[in-house]
Amino acid sequence: MATKRIRRKPMSEINVVPYIDVMLVLLIVFMVAAPMLTQGVNVDLPNTDAKPLDVKEDEEAIIVSVKPDGTYYINIGKDQEQAVSLEKIQEQVSKIMKVKPNRLVLIKGDQQVDYGTVVQAMAALQAAGVPNVGLITDPQEQTG
Repeated sequence: MATKRIRRKPMSEINVVPYIDVMLVLLIVFMVAAPMLTQGVNVDLPNTDAKPLDVKEDEEAIIVSVKPDGTYYINIGKDQEQAVSLEKIQEQVSKIMKVKPNRLVLIKGDQQVDYGTVVQAMAALQAAGVPNVGLITDPQEQTG
């Protein structure tokens, strides 16, 4: 007597539980890593009523910071907390502008900084091929 084989119907469902587990782990990793990605130099910015700039979310701006003592910092490379000369900033920005000419460049000057120090930074950036330089300020506090 021959035995009949029972055919099973192929399963067409995907088990998504492992994918959800991976997604949750990645979410936690990014939540922990995100605060570490923003680095910079503490600068006491002046307050203004300027409107915010329209910046694309995937575009990272080059930020040149100017401390009250007149030292310059740039948010490129490993040593962002290390003071950099204007010549070095001009060299780095020039290389970046050749590759990405529409890159947004901003100056973050402390309100105690001499105006001439900020203008020197703007001149160096213009010599590096930056067509427009933006200034970062803190929003003015509304009273009343």
